[in-house]
Amino acid sequence: MPPTGVEVSGYTADRQHEVLPDEALAFLAELHRTAQDTRTDLLARRRQRREEIARTGTLDFLPETREIRDGDWRVAEAPADLRDRRVEMTGPTDRKMTINALNSGAKVWLADFEDSHTPTWELVIGGQANLVDAQSGDGKLTFDSPEGKHYEVSADEQPTVVVRPRGWHLDEKHITVDGTPIAGGLVDFGLYFFHNAKALVERGSGPYYYLPKMESHLEARLWNDVFVKAQDLLGVPQGSVRATVLIETITAAFEMEEILYELRDHASGLNAGRWDYLFSVIKNFREQGRDFVLPDRNSVGMTVPFIRAYSELLVRTCHKRGAFAIGGMAAFIPSRKDPEVNEKATQKVHDDKAREANDGYDGSWVAHPDLVEICREEFTKVLGDRPNQLDKTREDVSVGAAELLDVTSTPGECTEAGLRNDVSVGLQYIQSWLSGTGAAGIFNLMEDAATAEISRSQIWQWIHNDITLDTGEKVTPQYVRTVVGEELDKIKNAVGEQTFEKGRWQEARDVFESVALADDYVEFLTLPAYELID
Repeated sequence: MPPTGVEVSGYTADRQHEVLPDEALAFLAELHRTAQDTRTDLLARRRQRREEIARTGTLDFLPETREIRDGDWRVAEAPADLRDRRVEMTGPTDRKMTINALNSGAKVWLADFEDSHTPTWELVIGGQANLVDAQSGDGKLTFDSPEGKHYEVSADEQPTVVVRPRGWHLDEKHITVDGTPIAGGLVDFGLYFFHNAKALVERGSGPYYYLPKMESHLEARLWNDVFVKAQDLLGVPQGSVRATVLIETITAAFEMEEILYELRDHASGLNAGRWDYLFSVIKNFREQGRDFVLPDRNSVGMTVPFIRAYSELLVRTCHKRGAFAIGGMAAFIPSRKDPEVNEKATQKVHDDKAREANDGYDGSWVAHPDLVEICREEFTKVLGDRPNQLDKTREDVSVGAAELLDVTSTPGECTEAGLRNDVSVGLQYIQSWLSGTGAAGIFNLMEDAATAEISRSQIWQWIHNDITLDTGEKVTPQYVRTVVGEELDKIKNAVGEQTFEKGRWQEARDVFESVALADDYVEFLTLPAYELID
């Protein structure tokens, strides 16, 4: 029987009893009881802050935390296996991806339970089991595909594993504590910690994490409280946890130093979560008029003024405090069918990674093993044999609120092609997510939940700001529904009617239209979508 107050519902997934023994459930229950009240308050605070932005139309650095920004402090020194992060591979924790990531040659693998992961019960449990097998090193981590291909870990030097749990806003409906669903992020954090922390520490490593979707330093403080509690409960030395925070919300961009300060005994760095950042800008300023309307999402690159300001401020902030600055994801999927497209895309990856390395970043992300060497090459040109460039403090950077909010200077148009891309990517991604694949290859890009969020949010914003496209067509709910139907027909023709009928396209359409066309803006599309999976 589970511990008192804990209930596990739903079907029994493969290896569930191994991953969820009573001791692990008791551990999760203690983390929940430590965090839940504060978590509830912080989620309410998000809504209050959004209302304040709607009322004032602006954001600024917090006056009450000026002493932190002006203070003389640094984060804890990085452990040895986190000092060189020049190339990081990202991907979900299914068995095939786990093996491919460990064989990729990257310095770090971001083992993802968040945006590139569909949180079905089977995948939540299976992902944790795969990480246990990966850390054991006993040869158990193998996979044979339905096509008959055998996968096993063969690399002599494997990446350091950094786990990304779900954000604070998502529940795990299969586990309740005292009648309340536990936070999905606590399940992802807690099970990895429970099964692996002691063994990792014993061999000179530790339980390392990426923390997503945070909107304030108070949310970072809550994570720090969870780290302290977890280490105390299992007798793991305090400071063993290391966390890299994704700065992927506009509100967090104004609190980078405070976030590092709250986590200073456990902090490892900050990451420029570029796609979610665009989503956050749209979400928070969606009703502030044309000055905050973004053009086609594919035309908003890292060099536009407001993104450039955020990107450089992140490096300045990190290196000022002894933390690593990690660049954004190269989402391109190499193609063996079209060499010309391949060449152009890989050159863009080269240019992107070269810019990040020269800006002072210590490493960056890629979403495909074939891009690992490109990223390594560009960072090694700058780093040489050095593990990082913490010494590049970027004191030349001076970024204020005006620069971070200068969305109106973004060049580009709102086009029919951009709208159709938003619709098609949104539909294809949601269908893939509902079918259990959270990292979806679409139009030669590895898409995750962030890109679907941008797509549907952009459409919502265009509708509510009376945008007219380059064709002269006004963006209305009726017009978007017409485009949705046309894009679904294109998808059906591309995949074939038989394959299309096996998919979850009607549900994907329902979810997409509910989050893109409804008058009331839904905070995250994964909230209604989660109700449709097991």
